[in-house]
Amino acid sequence: MSTKLFVGNLSFNTTENDLQDAFAAHGTVTEANLMMDRATGRSRGFAFVTMSSPDEAQQAISALNGASLDNRSLTVNEARPREDRTGGGSRPGGNRGAGARAGRRY
Repeated sequence: MSTKLFVGNLSFNTTENDLQDAFAAHGTVTEANLMMDRATGRSRGFAFVTMSSPDEAQQAISALNGASLDNRSLTVNEARPREDRTGGGSRPGGNRGAGARAGRRY
């Protein structure tokens, strides 16, 4: 059973290969995903690394949480499930907020 880890406070210069190398010293890395900004193509400063077992994940957390990578102090912990993000988005009838209707009478 694999365990997914959250890795935060990454340098914008850190690559997925850098993450793979850093975490591979503590076990088998099955996946390393660096989160990228869609608009700019730059790193968002965090990633998810999946270790092949919970024991290896715990070893990586112990060794790398607070450790320096590319002159940044890493935050490493077990990833939490993504929360549902309800609300927000556009309103029915298009994205016309109160500002678009201000001063008008219907």
